Amino acid sequence: MKSRFLLLAMLVATPFMAHAQWKIGATVGGDYNHYSINKQYLYDYSFKGRWGWTAGVMGQYNFTDWFGLRADLNWTQKNRRVTRDLTPEDVKYYNNYLQLPVMASFSFGGSKLRGFCNVGVYGGYWMGSRKSGVEYNGFTQRAYSVTQKVDFNSDRDKRWDCGLVGGLGLEYRFAEHWGAQVELRYYYSTTSVQKQYTRLKDYRYNSTTALQAGICYYFK
Repeated sequence: MKSRFLLLAMLVATPFMAHAQWKIGATVGGDYNHYSINKQYLYDYSFKGRWGWTAGVMGQYNFTDWFGLRADLNWTQKNRRVTRDLTPEDVKYYNNYLQLPVMASFSFGGSKLRGFCNVGVYGGYWMGSRKSGVEYNGFTQRAYSVTQKVDFNSDRDKRWDCGLVGGLGLEYRFAEHWGAQVELRYYYSTTSVQKQYTRLKDYRYNSTTALQAGICYYFK
């Protein structure tokens, strides 16, 4: 009975093993982060998106020629800009995150040029932040320039981030063991960057669109 089950398992796995393949690579690109917030009492504030950078490494295991599992480890900026309508305040925030997306990867096309779609989840960690621009002191009614690190406030700020991720791209196999790819990817955070430490609920979310290019090496 065991031998029959083993034979059946081998027959089922054979088509998958025939196309099994590891690949690793590196990516770099730019991103645009959208910062969503219910302004509530912050009536004269404007929260705007900002461009940033992203870079990382990836690994993927293809079970067949059309399906695989992919994991990335990347550094991604989730920047924003804050201005006030009634004062000269204009501050840019540069937020650095370390992220780990884990995705199912579906591909289609020919042997050299193929399209692909990645769908999955990600976890992130806020490594640090800095700000630069012009701030305004309401007591002295004076504006002043600022360029400094933003300190982490454990009562207010959240280090960990998680959410959904998806992407569409093209890959070109230009040599036996080498390929190049470009991908448009979207990160949708389901975690507020701010804790609800007051009676007034104040949820704030990042959503980030990244355009990245990369090169990968095939082991088979």
